[in-house]
Amino acid sequence: MNILHLTFSARGESSESRRLSRKIVEILLQTNPKAELIVRRLGDGALPHLDADYAFMQHSNDAGAYGKGSSAVSDQLIAELERADVVVIGTPMHNLSVPSSLKAWIDHVVRARRTFSMGTSGKKGMLHDRPVYVAVASGGRFSGTNAHQPDFLTPYLKAVLASIGLNNLLFFSVEGTGARAESVELARRVADQALTSHFNSLELQHASENLD
Repeated sequence: MNILHLTFSARGESSESRRLSRKIVEILLQTNPKAELIVRRLGDGALPHLDADYAFMQHSNDAGAYGKGSSAVSDQLIAELERADVVVIGTPMHNLSVPSSLKAWIDHVVRARRTFSMGTSGKKGMLHDRPVYVAVASGGRFSGTNAHQPDFLTPYLKAVLASIGLNNLLFFSVEGTGARAESVELARRVADQALTSHFNSLELQHASENLD
């Protein structure tokens, strides 16, 4: 198994999304101790936005491949994504949606004639599907009965990743991180319990399939 772990918080090791996504990775490694793990920490803005080379390369079917600048970075990021059997994304919610660092990664990997094709019915993903775990941290609450802000992150990620063939997205969240410490600790426990429940159900499913 190959696991690709991507984090997008500027808070690095201190971030809630990093902690939650790392817990997902640890659970995956417990069940697959020989798995290969690739980690990319992209929350510091080190990943550049797309440049002119990439824009010209994507301009038309006849533009060809440039293989330099952003297009070279895109090649590398797409190759990592193609090799991964499981993708784990740790991201904060910024201004109701994804942070610019995650948007930059998406712009590199959602690429015409490389990860999606265009037809009369629109985009068609060229990557095979695989589990994509998304760990989200937000200062406010965006789900459930206590939500007090809209959520554009979840539907956006579902739509944009589906356009390249990734439809199996599973979301876990720590919400209300701007609240008091005891409230944040409760949100962590709720998220951890959701993870435990999910992976326990997977184990039961696999056990049942093996009996069949």
